[in-house]
Amino acid sequence: MTRSITDTLRHLGAGCLIDDASEGMADLVQRVDATGKPGKLTITISLRKATAGALAVTGAVAVKKPAEQPVESLMFPTPEGNLLTEDPRQNKLDLKPVAVEPRELKQVAN
Repeated sequence: MTRSITDTLRHLGAGCLIDDASEGMADLVQRVDATGKPGKLTITISLRKATAGALAVTGAVAVKKPAEQPVESLMFPTPEGNLLTEDPRQNKLDLKPVAVEPRELKQVAN
């Protein structure tokens, strides 16, 4: 009867490989959900012949997360090839602050 690969994964790296893979998966799921872009989690198991008929087994987890979207700024082009933060075609309004007179607040009995 063959052992399940999950049994082997639990033993690799004194149990740290499976923990790293679980944490990487959770982080990857959140990043893919946030960006809408694909990512990848790869578990690599390496085997080599050791002494006395044993095999040396190592494992590694690699997570390729999608890049976060850079913050966009909306800017408006000018005929000269410059960029402005305000639309040069839009008229400016001459807005002035309104003076507010302090008033006494009335209290209403319940």
